[in-house]
Amino acid sequence: MSDQGAIPDATEALPVVRTGESVAELAFQMPLIDHHCHGVQTGTATDAEVELLATESDWPAPPGTSVFDNPFGITVRSLCAPLLDLPRHCTAEEYLQRRGELGGTEVSTRLLASSGTERYLLDTGFRASTITTPHEMATLTGSATDEIVRLERLAESIAPGCTAAGFASAFDDALEAAAANAVGVKSIIAYRYGLDFDPARPEPAQVTAAAGRWLTRIEAGSPGRLADPVLLRHLLWRAVELRKPIQLHVGYGDPDIVLHRCDPSHLTRFAHATRTTGAQLMLLHCYPYIRQAGILAQLFPHVWLDTSCAVSHTGPSSETLVRESLEIAPMHKLLYASDAFGLPELYACGSWLWRRAVGLVLDEWLADNLIGAADARRYVKMLGRDNAVRAYGLE
Repeated sequence: MSDQGAIPDATEALPVVRTGESVAELAFQMPLIDHHCHGVQTGTATDAEVELLATESDWPAPPGTSVFDNPFGITVRSLCAPLLDLPRHCTAEEYLQRRGELGGTEVSTRLLASSGTERYLLDTGFRASTITTPHEMATLTGSATDEIVRLERLAESIAPGCTAAGFASAFDDALEAAAANAVGVKSIIAYRYGLDFDPARPEPAQVTAAAGRWLTRIEAGSPGRLADPVLLRHLLWRAVELRKPIQLHVGYGDPDIVLHRCDPSHLTRFAHATRTTGAQLMLLHCYPYIRQAGILAQLFPHVWLDTSCAVSHTGPSSETLVRESLEIAPMHKLLYASDAFGLPELYACGSWLWRRAVGLVLDEWLADNLIGAADARRYVKMLGRDNAVRAYGLE
């Protein structure tokens, strides 16, 4: 590939494999299912908005610096610049200027097309008014798009009309309606409390009392943000009863988190408690706890994991993360995801970096005769799309 107009061909730098087709070539050719993402920002983002969307921080970079010198920003200037008719490794100023000239729709169209994604599963519960809906995403990309319902946002949306005694029933009705056309749900209990929660299902009286405390605070003028551990557990257990995949934030995220409380090993007792329910636990991001997540995925038949946004945000070093995810987890428990929010660059870079890493690792195993060629090709397809089809029942 040339330096302009297309993402560079990663296979040029990969080791030669002497047995059949390179896995890296297959990794870059196959369509992906992005099982966890959020949609792109509508309209044309300002330079300041791009800078904020390019990091998990809530605060701008210090004066005189730019997030385009972060690992993700460096990757954007390498991989996405050619797609916007710029030379690789252009400056941040050049990139932002060209982005503004093209406009949000054109930038999104080009970058999303480069990701090679055939299906998107969108979490619609975060800043939904600023990003594309599932229908808008499908129209923009031409790819099938499904919804993931965020439990906490759903509860917050019904709170103003609820009484303490009626909260549980009202949430049940709202969840049934929202989940009817969704392929899964998501909990951010890691953000709102931590993964070290009591794994037991709360008693009805506990739920009513907790709802009363929460609704009283809302009536007194407090924000409606749901952080009560009893209510968070109640939402999670109601989701278990749906017997649909439950996405759980793990590890790396914005400044809301207390990182050590987002270690997935805290979920061990909850995994035991839900093992025979039919629900699937989808561990998202997992950095820096990828090995802990991999152990849970090996031990429990209903636990899965991805490396999603950590791949984009580690940029040139992302192969290390993907390699860790392949250390102990069964191949049938790993999924691809970008966790992209707002910036189409997150889709483009997440896809390219993940494809590169999987291709490098599996081709290395193949070259060392540690894996057969047929298995290598089968595994890369499982990781990129087939596992998501099975987990979410997409066919």
